[in-house]
Amino acid sequence: MKQLNLFIELTRLKKPIGFMLLFWPCAWGLTLAYDFSSNLNNYFFYLILFFLGSVLMRSAGCIVNDILDKEFDAKVFRTKNRPIASGKVSIKLAIFYAFILCFLAFLVLINFNFFTIILAFCSMPLAFTYPVMKRLTYWPQLFLGITFNYGLILGWTSVNSEVSLIPIIFYIGAIFWTLGYDTIYGYQDIKDDEIIGLKSTSIKFKGKAKKFLFVCYLFLLSLFLIGGYKMEFHFSYYLLSIIPFIHLFIYQMKIFNLNKPASCLRAFKSNNFFGLIIFLNILIAKYL
Repeated sequence: MKQLNLFIELTRLKKPIGFMLLFWPCAWGLTLAYDFSSNLNNYFFYLILFFLGSVLMRSAGCIVNDILDKEFDAKVFRTKNRPIASGKVSIKLAIFYAFILCFLAFLVLINFNFFTIILAFCSMPLAFTYPVMKRLTYWPQLFLGITFNYGLILGWTSVNSEVSLIPIIFYIGAIFWTLGYDTIYGYQDIKDDEIIGLKSTSIKFKGKAKKFLFVCYLFLLSLFLIGGYKMEFHFSYYLLSIIPFIHLFIYQMKIFNLNKPASCLRAFKSNNFFGLIIFLNILIAKYL
């Protein structure tokens, strides 16, 4: 039981916000592409596969992240007790866990068409090099956005077997979403990160955080509206977009305080609600 608890802690399975933020773009892409006049069983089958893949790959990514960040995590108050940083789990065992999770993710992946499988393999280097970006650039959140929202493209190609302008528009919009929410997340550790020399958009825009978030979220919603226009969505799509607008520009901006880590975490976690609302909005628009 002790090893099981350490594995759950290592993979953050008790913190579902991580794999849900990975899952929602997959669900968006799949829903955008799917023809709901056909058999719905395939839609739900793919949705389940994307959910399983998100859980498995996010868990593997957490392990790789903790291996690469072992020395840094030990110096940060919030992360110093993580299994690898604290020495409770060895590097060798952690690598074994990561390989098992990746193998299980591969078993999920082979249920998709060949084009989607190839695209997924192309994303692997992105998935496991994010921790390095924090050492090299003030824009690791941009790199994370490119990686974390890649599932939107995979969701689209799982149905269409090709990439077009529409999923790219939504994909770029989703990247701005990640730029915003991960910047908020980064403010939890900003003092420690500055001391140990890590970089992030949280540090780069420390004096104008809300202005940066406003720009990110403005691009996000603008691109999603343009994408809806390209999809020829029903007017309801634009009307229901008021809900995510209120969530981002009023709720998140109001509760977010870069000097209070608890408020940063609360604002960050609320993005799960945003992902759900966008999913339902696309789903309703596809039916009308």
